[in-house]
Amino acid sequence: MASYVNRINQITPLVSAVKQNGLRCLSTTTTTNQRKVGPIGGKNMVLVDGVRTPFLMSGTTYNKLMPHELARQALLSLLRKTKIEKEIIDYITYGTVIQEVKTSNIAREAALAAGFSNKTPAHTVTMACISSNVAMTTAMGLIATDTYDVIVAGGVEFMSDVPIRHSRKMRALMLKANKAKSVGQKLGLLSQFRLNYLVPELPAVAEFSSGETMGHSADRLASAFKVSRQEQDDYALRSHTLAKDAETKGYFTDLVPFKVSGVDKTVDKDNGIRVSTKEQLGKLKPAFVKPYGTITAANASYLTDGASACLIMTEEKAKQLGLKPKAYLRDFLYVSQDPIDQLLLSPAYAIPKLLKKTGLSMKDIDSWEIHEAFAGQIIANLKALDSDYFCKTHMGLSEKVGLPDMSKWNNWGGSLSIGHPFGATGVRLCMHTANRLVREDGKLGVVAACAAGGQGVAMLIERYPGATAD
Repeated sequence: MASYVNRINQITPLVSAVKQNGLRCLSTTTTTNQRKVGPIGGKNMVLVDGVRTPFLMSGTTYNKLMPHELARQALLSLLRKTKIEKEIIDYITYGTVIQEVKTSNIAREAALAAGFSNKTPAHTVTMACISSNVAMTTAMGLIATDTYDVIVAGGVEFMSDVPIRHSRKMRALMLKANKAKSVGQKLGLLSQFRLNYLVPELPAVAEFSSGETMGHSADRLASAFKVSRQEQDDYALRSHTLAKDAETKGYFTDLVPFKVSGVDKTVDKDNGIRVSTKEQLGKLKPAFVKPYGTITAANASYLTDGASACLIMTEEKAKQLGLKPKAYLRDFLYVSQDPIDQLLLSPAYAIPKLLKKTGLSMKDIDSWEIHEAFAGQIIANLKALDSDYFCKTHMGLSEKVGLPDMSKWNNWGGSLSIGHPFGATGVRLCMHTANRLVREDGKLGVVAACAAGGQGVAMLIERYPGATAD
C-alpha cells in the first residue's frame, strides 16, 4: 500500500493549496486505443441542465414540509432555469428511498403539485443511494427506445419525517378490529391486546439481509482495509474545505434558492458544510462500534433533506428546442456484490468495468465524482483499486487498477460535506461533474456510488462543446 499512502498524504497539502490558491484548471486527458465512447443506441443523449434545492440537515428548515413539496420545488426550478414549457415534458421519473405512504408515487404527486398536465406520466424508482441515478438511466432507456423525447429525472429524500409504524402484532390486531362487526368480536380482540404492542417500529438505515446498520458495515470495512481514524478525519476535512471553497466561489450553480413557506429567510445554501480542525475532529467519539470504531459523526455523511431534477433528451431534440446542453451522457452500468462484507465497495467494482466497457484508462478521466457515504468507505475503495490481491482475487483482473489522480477527485467536496438526501444525490453528482468539466477544462468525467444491498453505479459523462458552468 506504499503508493496509496503516498497519495493519501497529499490530501492535507491539497487542502492548504485550495485555501491559498483556489481550484486551478486541470486537463490531462490522454488518448487510448479502441475507445467506445459514443452514442447510446445510435443517439447522442444529453444532460441539458439540472437543479437541486439546498441540501439541509434533517430536522432544520424543511422540517414542516412534505417530501413531494421539496420535489415540486426542484421541478419548478428546473423549468425556470431551462425556460422550457411543461407541455414539452413527455415523462417524469423520480427516485426516493424512504417513502411517505400518502404519496407513494412521489413522482406523480410532485408533478401534479408543480402544475404538470395530468396527461404527463410519472413513476418512482428506488435503489437506495443511487435512486436518482436509476431515474436518469431509466430516462435514457426510454429515449433510446424512441418511447419518449424529453424526460425529467430527479430524486428526493425527506429525513425530517419518516414513517414510524405500530408493531406487527398491533397492526394485525387493528386490521382484525377493522373487520370485526359485533361488540363481542371487538371485546374478544381487546382481550388479546398487550401493552408491549404499543412499542413502535422505528426505521433504521440497516440491511434487511444482515440486520447490520451501514455505519457498522463501514466500520468493519475500514478495519478490513486498515484505514486509520486519522486518514478518515483528514479526508472529511478535505471534503468540507473543498466544499466551502466551491461554495464561496459560486460554483454550486445547480443549487436554486428556496423560499420555504412560513420561514422568513430564503434558504440559499447547504447548511452542513463546516470546516473544522484536526484537533476538533479527533475529539469525537465513535458513532457505531464503541469504543474502538473509527466512524464518527464528522467522517460520515449525515441525514439530509433535499431534492434534485434534471432534463434529459437527445442532442437533436435539444437543438430543435434551442437548448444548450451541459454534457453528453455516454455510458453507465450497475454492479452488485456481497451485501455483508462488501456492502460499500461498489465504486471499486464499477469503475474498472466502466473503463473496460468504454475503452478508457484512469488517465483519460478528468473529473471523478464519487459518493462519500463515509470517509472510511472512500479510502477503502481507493485501497481496493490499488491492491493487486483485491483486484486479482475479487475482481478477476490480471493486476491492480491503480489510483486515480486525487487532484481530480471530488474537487468540490462531496456527500460528507454537502449532504446526502438518499434519493437526490445522483443528480447532484452528475451536475457537479458536468460543471467541473467546464471549470477545470476537462473532457470526461466518471460518477460512481455505492448503495444499500451491496449495489452501485458508474456513469460516464462527456463535456458538451460550448457548455457553460452557470
